[in-house]
Amino acid sequence: MSGHIAIAGGGLVGSGWAIVFARAGESVRIYDADANIRNGIMDVIRGQLEDLKDNRLVDDVNAILDRIQVCSTLQYAIGGAIYVQESVFEQTDVKTEISAAIAPLLSDGAVVGSSTSGIPASDFTENLTNRNRFLVAHPVNPPYLAPIVEIVPTPWTDESAVESAMALMRTVGQSPVLVRREIKGFLLNRLQGALLREAWALFEGGYASAEDIDKTVSEGLGLRWSFMGPFETIDLNAPGGVKDYAERLGPLYHAIDASRDNPQPWSPDLIRAVEAERRTVLPKADLAKRRNWRDRRLMALAAHKASLKD
Repeated sequence: MSGHIAIAGGGLVGSGWAIVFARAGESVRIYDADANIRNGIMDVIRGQLEDLKDNRLVDDVNAILDRIQVCSTLQYAIGGAIYVQESVFEQTDVKTEISAAIAPLLSDGAVVGSSTSGIPASDFTENLTNRNRFLVAHPVNPPYLAPIVEIVPTPWTDESAVESAMALMRTVGQSPVLVRREIKGFLLNRLQGALLREAWALFEGGYASAEDIDKTVSEGLGLRWSFMGPFETIDLNAPGGVKDYAERLGPLYHAIDASRDNPQPWSPDLIRAVEAERRTVLPKADLAKRRNWRDRRLMALAAHKASLKD
């Protein structure tokens, strides 16, 4: 593939994207406005790659690092890029500012994908002259371990830009899904939000501890969800498939839905209660250590799934 991949924003998501593209053989230029992030990003990436190597998910750490260049200016990072992955702070005004800075630097035909987790790209690209080249490419963090990417065009995104982004993601080993039209939160966070809403409500109602609610997912639902989605799950959970399942359990789920007909924001008292329980289980000082543990577990799962032939 001629040209390079540019990444604007070098935090956790941006550095993860750098691994995705460089691991697949692409040349990557990455820029962040924060000099401290620019100075430390290669050490962060090296550490992530070493963990991947320990789990036999990459072979040559140095070869991958050699394909990543940290840039001191946005202009140099973007100039000549065939694709730009914008991964700056999740705030509309920040996204608007970086998109306006990227737009005049784009080569003809280049596509810009935003890592935004829920803000439609139309909210921050409307006034760009080349807005037809912008869309959302939302990953799961870290993207080098969770391959799903939500591709969400704006009403004015060119079909060719959508096709280009989908093709690139497949080429670099990701698993793109097309969200056909904009909706706040896209697919992933709307699905996650539905589960979170019920988790918060069950905790607030005193039905179970946060730990037991988590365990219900990690040692129950999540085991199936690691290799199949909700529709396939219910298709296999009734003798006659989806229709049979809906006839058997549809009324139960409707009753559950009806019991949650007045959604409320997570209250400060509720957040404090969950925070207090979580901090007794995991002190704040140990959060980074536990994140590393999570990533190693994801690496082991990724290695296992890669070994399966069916």
